Amino acid sequence: MRHLPFALAAAALTLAARPAHATPAEYGEAMFRLATERGCLACHALQPGAKRADGLPPIAPAWIDIAKRYRDDPAASERLTRSVMTGSNPKARHWAGKVSEANMPPNAGVVTLREARALVNWILVLVP
Repeated sequence: MRHLPFALAAAALTLAARPAHATPAEYGEAMFRLATERGCLACHALQPGAKRADGLPPIAPAWIDIAKRYRDDPAASERLTRSVMTGSNPKARHWAGKVSEANMPPNAGVVTLREARALVNWILVLVP
């Protein structure tokens, strides 16, 4: 009987850790909702767009463009997750001429590492 509370707690943790069985559309909706809730859409868009109303380029690259650029880079997931968490280097202008000169701010206070990794991995598979 002494082990019953432990067994119940272990069972509850196992059930809670089980991945949800979502369709690709449901997963995409969940990731887009997470990105919206965490403020990612303040700078990023899903699809590439025209210049902003003020005539300036977009603040940040569209996720489709990110997916295209990094789809063949095996280190992209880790590198981009690190950029989400710690920010990007303003001197590394690899989107120069396509987006504004703003750099990615650190987001560790807004998004968890797990959330950042999930968002980045979702973005990277948007384009085959």
